[in-house]
Amino acid sequence: MTFQPNPGDGIVVNGTAYTVGQHPAAPGVAYAQAGRQGIVYQLIPVDGELHEAKALKVFFPKFRIPAMVYQSEHMGNYREIPGLQVSSREVLTPERNGDLIAEYPDLLYAVIMPWIHGCTWFDVISDQRNLGRSDSLMLAKALAAIGSSMEQRGLAHCDLSAPNVMLPFFSEVKLPEGAAAVELVDVEQMYSPKMDRPDVLLAGSPGYAAHRTVHSGLWSSYADRFAGAVIIAEMLGWSDPAIVNRAWGESYFDQHEMQTPCERYFLLKKSLGQRWGTRIADLFGRTWDSQDLSSCPTFGEWLIALSSLSEEEVVEEAQAPVAAAAAHDDKADEARSETDQEVPAEIMASLGIEPGTREVNDNVVGRLFHQARDLEDAGNLSGALEIFRSAYHFVKKDSPLEVELAAAIQGLEEQLRPAEESSNKGIKALLLSRKFMLSTAAAIVILAGSAITVNQILAEKAESRQLTAQRLAEQQAQEKEEAARKQEEEARRQQEEAAQKEAEAKKAEEERKKAEEAKKAQEAEQALKEQEKAELQAKYEKQAKYEAYLASLEEKKKKQALQEKYDNQAKYEAYLAQLEEKKKRQAQEEAAAKEAAKAEAERQARARAAEQAQAAALQKQRSQNVVELVALYNKAYNAQVAGNKDRAKNAAREFIQLYNKDKAYYKTVGKMSSRLSNLQKFISDDSHWIPKL
Repeated sequence: MTFQPNPGDGIVVNGTAYTVGQHPAAPGVAYAQAGRQGIVYQLIPVDGELHEAKALKVFFPKFRIPAMVYQSEHMGNYREIPGLQVSSREVLTPERNGDLIAEYPDLLYAVIMPWIHGCTWFDVISDQRNLGRSDSLMLAKALAAIGSSMEQRGLAHCDLSAPNVMLPFFSEVKLPEGAAAVELVDVEQMYSPKMDRPDVLLAGSPGYAAHRTVHSGLWSSYADRFAGAVIIAEMLGWSDPAIVNRAWGESYFDQHEMQTPCERYFLLKKSLGQRWGTRIADLFGRTWDSQDLSSCPTFGEWLIALSSLSEEEVVEEAQAPVAAAAAHDDKADEARSETDQEVPAEIMASLGIEPGTREVNDNVVGRLFHQARDLEDAGNLSGALEIFRSAYHFVKKDSPLEVELAAAIQGLEEQLRPAEESSNKGIKALLLSRKFMLSTAAAIVILAGSAITVNQILAEKAESRQLTAQRLAEQQAQEKEEAARKQEEEARRQQEEAAQKEAEAKKAEEERKKAEEAKKAQEAEQALKEQEKAELQAKYEKQAKYEAYLASLEEKKKKQALQEKYDNQAKYEAYLAQLEEKKKRQAQEEAAAKEAAKAEAERQARARAAEQAQAAALQKQRSQNVVELVALYNKAYNAQVAGNKDRAKNAAREFIQLYNKDKAYYKTVGKMSSRLSNLQKFISDDSHWIPKL
């Protein structure tokens, strides 16, 4: 017997009696939510409060996996993490729930867990609901705190998206004190070093997946960084009505726009800079421009930046573009000093950083240095480079340790990047990156918090650190740097020569040819990257010129400011239109085109607003009709089972009448076409048995 309960039906699970909840938007229909892997039903305890309701997740046959028992037992260790309440799970097994599964075979390996009250972030975006500044900041901080706690334990959700982010903060049900403002659901794909890789991997959700790296699926400890940053940016941006009105639909970004210099990206980044400060805008920019998930900012960096913001204060817009500010060392130094002051004192103290300086105690730097060397010996060059960079920001300038770190960083950069890129960026790029000192501070927090790693380093390398510190103090800046680099190159060259001598001549020749082909391909790819970078830089420069031009308009009289802003916006939009039309319009038509472009822009804006409103209303009505169609089908089925064919036919006719109002749409929804076909057959022949879908 399939499990398709009606509202009020009773069920006993593990000795506790429950009743099936009723859907608030569809009376007579069980409260159920369909997902990728199954259907979740609400179970209300007979002897309990509404906030103690449970969720019964019934998986589709493809996802009824026996290993779910071990996975749920392991996930139970994380139920105390705020935001992972659904980790408290019980799996229905034949050994413990044999009678119940015998009655409803669909419940094999079903999972019962806490029901999360409230709406999803998807609902907030779809309804275009504006948030207050304090609500936006609170939600963003809550999500960043969840991500930071998970990262410190090596965990990742692996399908972070708007539908999987629940907001109990907006729940109409009274929740107990201490309830989290944000909760994550659909955690079956969660990554943990102690769990096996799932048979089926999800490739991320549209509007939140990083297209540069996601191909065959997400399952790593870095999987949440990009999607989490996009959701945090959305939460902060949802306090700006201009951002809410520019949302694509079910997410702020269209999937085809991800990691491209699109209009929505520039609007959101500008809004973040104006309302929340350049630190937040920079973190989002780093995420958007990242080449892989591991280079995205950590949730710890987001949490530190968000913790320094005020719910009341509105950050003023920067006076010059970020790209221009980064080019001036004096402004970068000033920004770094301001960043240091914004870091909470308790975090600075935990790192050993003296207030007002960038110096940490030698133990912290020593731990980072030795951990980076261990990663380098293990072959993890990118990880070692990241830790070297983190330690570099907190050593005394012009000290022997700074010289040693600079040499190590340059050597790793030369191994990881082509020679041309390394020579152009090198130590200069490292020095310019100091404006991200707060980000490296977050990295140190995470590294310092790893008790296992630090204890191993302190226990195994105490004597080595003392010898290294003494050796670093005696080294000369430039001479030792060059000697260390040459020594490393010589060692690598000797290893390569030894390996080549052991190989056969034919194999060596084949490897040489492959190396040449790979080098050519790498050079071609590098040239393409440089070209793309130049094109992107040109776009940034145009954007910077436009921002500077808008800033100059603010100096004019208040009475003319608004009109002049509209005029210049029209000029800019006319300029973009001319570029897209390949400059077909001639210079002599420019004066007459300005007024026409302005009128056309206003008309299109009104038309788009009307279309969006109409589309939203239509989508809402369609969603309600889909629920009603399912209810009518189930009503017809239940009437036929009860032997009341007249009632079943009436429900079937109502279904067909409602279906025909928008048949082109409903035939694309789930199994709606199959339902229509079965009901039509039943009307024409009441002996036809309506299947339960």
